[in-house]
Amino acid sequence: MKSGSQVVVKTSDPLRVSGLSAVRQAFRRALVSQFHPRMLFALFLPFIIALLGAIVLLLAFWTPLTGWLTDQVASWGVINSIDQFMLGLGLFSLNLIIVPMLAVGILLPLAGILGLVIAAVFVMPLVLRHLEQRDYKGLTRRGEMSTALGVWNAVWVGGLFAVGWLVTMPLWLFPPLPIVLSVFWWAFAFTRMLRVDAVIEHASAQERRLVWKRHNRQYWLMGTIMALVNLFPPAWLVLPVFSALVFAHFSLEALRQLRQETVIDV
Repeated sequence: MKSGSQVVVKTSDPLRVSGLSAVRQAFRRALVSQFHPRMLFALFLPFIIALLGAIVLLLAFWTPLTGWLTDQVASWGVINSIDQFMLGLGLFSLNLIIVPMLAVGILLPLAGILGLVIAAVFVMPLVLRHLEQRDYKGLTRRGEMSTALGVWNAVWVGGLFAVGWLVTMPLWLFPPLPIVLSVFWWAFAFTRMLRVDAVIEHASAQERRLVWKRHNRQYWLMGTIMALVNLFPPAWLVLPVFSALVFAHFSLEALRQLRQETVIDV
């Protein structure tokens, strides 16, 4: 064998889990961690930011947005025909319902993605320190430029989510695309944002790429589950922190198992 070659020997570990078992384990551990007083307190930060963001967006953009939407809806022939038919029957105007619903459908998700960005940038470090002290002692931090990379990732994912959400909103007129598109975009946001922040402080660049490649399906499964739960408004109160806990537990456990693979230089 040539000098400098490597042999990878995987150590046996009876507690090693993978696939769906690893996802279930991450959710179970996250549920336990969520009830810790420190994590319960962490719930308030993204919720307050998202709430303030929603208030600011509604105050600043509600009137111009509803005015613009009213002009756009007025050019939709099908909607106008249905609206005239309903008015002819003495019922309410359809435009009075469609315009506010579209405005809410635009502004509230933007506030929600802001809350997720805040959770990724500011709450995730708190989550990682908490888990590092309690569940993953001895897991060395090897990340470099983690803050800058985390902020950049959160910004571009949040920006792409906002643009994609707005561009695909006309498709909401065709059921069941409102649900499908909502789940798709939120699954994208949860997966692409949190998988980075969950491991970026502890894993080196090479380790991150290997973890993401090995567990890509599991990451998207967790993101899709979060997106489905996100369809129910009460979940908005806890999802930013709980999703951070799920992704952190999964990623740190995956990294710990990765490092249990001993590399021997020959």
